Amino acid sequence: MSSSDLPLRHQSPLIFSGNNYLGLANHPEIVEKVASELHLYGNSFSASRKTTGTHEIHLQLEHLLSTFKQSEQSIVFATGYLGNSLLVRALRKGNTIVLADAQSHPSIVDSIPKDEVEVELYAHRDPGHLEELLKKHPSKDLLIMTDGVFALTGEIASLDELYELAMKYEAALIVDDAHATGILGENGRGTPEHFNLPGSKHIYQSETMSKALGSYGGFIASEVKLIEKIQAESNFYIASTALPPAIVLASLFSLQYLMQHPELRVQLLGNARKIREGVSSLGFETTPDLTPIIPLFFKEVKQAEQLSQYLKEAGFVVPAIKYPIQMEKSIVRITTNALHTSDEIEQLLFTLKKWTNEHPAH
Repeated sequence: MSSSDLPLRHQSPLIFSGNNYLGLANHPEIVEKVASELHLYGNSFSASRKTTGTHEIHLQLEHLLSTFKQSEQSIVFATGYLGNSLLVRALRKGNTIVLADAQSHPSIVDSIPKDEVEVELYAHRDPGHLEELLKKHPSKDLLIMTDGVFALTGEIASLDELYELAMKYEAALIVDDAHATGILGENGRGTPEHFNLPGSKHIYQSETMSKALGSYGGFIASEVKLIEKIQAESNFYIASTALPPAIVLASLFSLQYLMQHPELRVQLLGNARKIREGVSSLGFETTPDLTPIIPLFFKEVKQAEQLSQYLKEAGFVVPAIKYPIQMEKSIVRITTNALHTSDEIEQLLFTLKKWTNEHPAH
């Protein structure tokens, strides 16, 4: 395609970054519904959930999350970052060892009380190495932790193999599904559904409403016994202020919209496929899994920063990522959403092609 064939560039930059995967964060219908009801509730419930901070809309949201996830009960809280910590503290025992993927999200790393439990890291996405570590600890209570979709690389964890190991060694499996909930699986329920493992014993998902749902806050959907344990024992749940009305309403209306419009996920993954195939054909090193996170790998930080700046000058927001995860390579992280048009994707790929022509040794 020649430059004359491309549509005119937008005046505002095209955003191929962030995590608003389904475009719900600024969906006009959802924004209008939130605004129309917010006057009923004010800005805050000004109390913790354990005192007077629980409102009917919290319960409506938790009920709908349970319906969506096909779980017995749900709990919402201030940020998805806390979910892994809540699960670790609810599931750990006196003799627990945590076995976590070496490239786990910081929320997993920070969730482990290292002064109270033993920790070992298994090689990234390597069930074989995980099993070697599991065999070393036959007398321990075992807890496996992984991202469902890895935030930097868009790779999908081999959850089917991890689940087999969890069952074989009687381990609990915590999956941080922040970048999978609302996206993967026939109904968007995340990596367990993607691998046909929904409702499986010993799988516990930590999830967020800040990615595909376009809102904010975290949630856990699981069996009643676990949710009640968190409600009874978590100091954070007991003592922190409840999610404010605007967030609860946005989450509730976004989840309703997501459940009613499965075509959004189809559009999203179609866009992801176009970009991933396009960057591969241009010679960029990327990952193969079909998720909306498409990383471009570089040996040097300088190369990644140069490309990010080049794209910025051409009218695209695509960051070079500096992230607290141990990576051997630098990354320019492209993300797509369900609202990107074919023309916008073509503009991005055309610009990337121009850059490769000017930097043939990338």
